[in-house]
Amino acid sequence: MEQREVLVVLFDGVQALDVSGPVEVFHGAAQEVPGAYRICTASPDGAPVRTTSGLTLVPDTTLAAAGAPHTLLVPGGQGTRTPDPRLIDWLRGNAHRARRKVSVCSGALLLAEAGLLDGRRATTHWMLCDTLAERFPAVRVEPEPIYVRDGDLATSAGVTAGIDLALALVEEDLGRDVALSIARHLVVFLRRPGNQTQFSAQLAAQTAQRRPLRDVQQWITENPAGDLSVDALAQRARLSPRHFARAFRDEVGMTPGRYVDRVRLEAARRHLEDSADGIEQVSRHCGYGTPEAMRRAFLRALGASPAEYRRRFRTAGPPLLSS
Repeated sequence: MEQREVLVVLFDGVQALDVSGPVEVFHGAAQEVPGAYRICTASPDGAPVRTTSGLTLVPDTTLAAAGAPHTLLVPGGQGTRTPDPRLIDWLRGNAHRARRKVSVCSGALLLAEAGLLDGRRATTHWMLCDTLAERFPAVRVEPEPIYVRDGDLATSAGVTAGIDLALALVEEDLGRDVALSIARHLVVFLRRPGNQTQFSAQLAAQTAQRRPLRDVQQWITENPAGDLSVDALAQRARLSPRHFARAFRDEVGMTPGRYVDRVRLEAARRHLEDSADGIEQVSRHCGYGTPEAMRRAFLRALGASPAEYRRRFRTAGPPLLSS
């Protein structure tokens, strides 16, 4: 079996979880399939680095002495704000030797600084997506997914999304059963699909300033199967439909219809993950009316049918976890 070397870049100000999360995944895979991965850590000069939380990490070697890895992993952290020029120079001259390049969180800024994201699709932590897009206009930034794959390049959002991406890479390399075993061991159960958003519907939207609109937002969340038409919601807010739609969009940052769609999708996902209810029952409970309407919504937003989503991501019981 091919042994895949995972080279993890270390630098002062690195985020400890960006390093340890993916490393635990690849280490777990090497325990499941002996010899599958070899993990190597390297800093520009081989010296220990201080993480943002104050932990000290001791690298295995220098970047100059590191070989050509199968997977190059670039974590994030405060050290990406003013990166070490030696690190950028090394990435610019050596990253192409890796068969795949992976970043976690703000590690995407380092890849972009080295010119490795030009013309490529990428993501990063939601707080930095605008920064990435503004500083590096040649990068096609996708702010919503928890990770983005573009050929030999994979970028992920903040901290725990690095675990999701690492699990996806292990599944690609060694199969679903191995990835699932690692996920259970780490108590993350099952990996999330990359095109899940970084936010819940409530976090993705702004909170309305006016109390009637905030109450409507809360009511939508608590009643996904209710009448959530603009007319009905406007009546609840005691506004005309036209005034309500305009005020909601201005204060929440999206139209009432888009907000309702996100809330219903999130409710359906939770229901599929946490209950044994049938697809038809879930579709009614979450306001879709028919299984076909829910199926179309899932395919459009997540690229998977409700049945496939449940098969992959349900956490309520062993039978479906192992299917």
